[in-house]
Amino acid sequence: MLFRSLSRFTTEQRGILSASLTLSGAVGVFAIAFGVLAVSSGASVAQTCALSLLTFTGASQFSAVGVIAGGGSASAAVGGALMLAARNAIYGLAVAPHLKGSLGKRLVTAHFVIDETTAMMSAQGDPEKRKFAFWWTALPLFVFWNLGTLLGALLGNAVDSNAFGLDVAFSAGFVAMLAPHLAHTRGRQAAALGAAICLVLVPFVPVGLPILASGLAIFIGVRPDEEGR
Repeated sequence: MLFRSLSRFTTEQRGILSASLTLSGAVGVFAIAFGVLAVSSGASVAQTCALSLLTFTGASQFSAVGVIAGGGSASAAVGGALMLAARNAIYGLAVAPHLKGSLGKRLVTAHFVIDETTAMMSAQGDPEKRKFAFWWTALPLFVFWNLGTLLGALLGNAVDSNAFGLDVAFSAGFVAMLAPHLAHTRGRQAAALGAAICLVLVPFVPVGLPILASGLAIFIGVRPDEEGR
């Protein structure tokens, strides 16, 4: 039944699905680490799961929980999380022309505009492929992220995230998202420009702003080469 369903997709679509499921699995491991950290920091299982369902942006969630765990105030936790999440607004500007629809549909879509969905979408040159990549990355990611959060929250203090290497899952995920973009010129240009912006700003601006500013390079990455490379 599964193979019969997969046969309905084109070879390129199956490639996107394969990459999406692989990425979702990695993100699920990262979500387990988040669930463990949140509960060990004092959050309940329900609070931890609600944060993943309603926020759905890993870096901001880890930031907020880390601030609270370190004794910081709720306002500091929210402020740091918003700073990190601000990059999603840049992503939204980049993906909006390719994901049109009614206001209601755009509001739903906005919830899924994150690093992974933007990266997968921008790696495609054809408008239909971009739409397919966005949604078939968003939905598995949302399921894996929330299931992983629930599992991690239930495990709680029984798991040492450092001992199992869960603390590096987030960085590994970003490397996996970057790799496909380096195969074409626009991707390499975007990666080089983003890295340059970040390195130049690090000594002069507050923590978090260099990463946010480097996100501007996405506007190069989402435009395909004229030669399709």
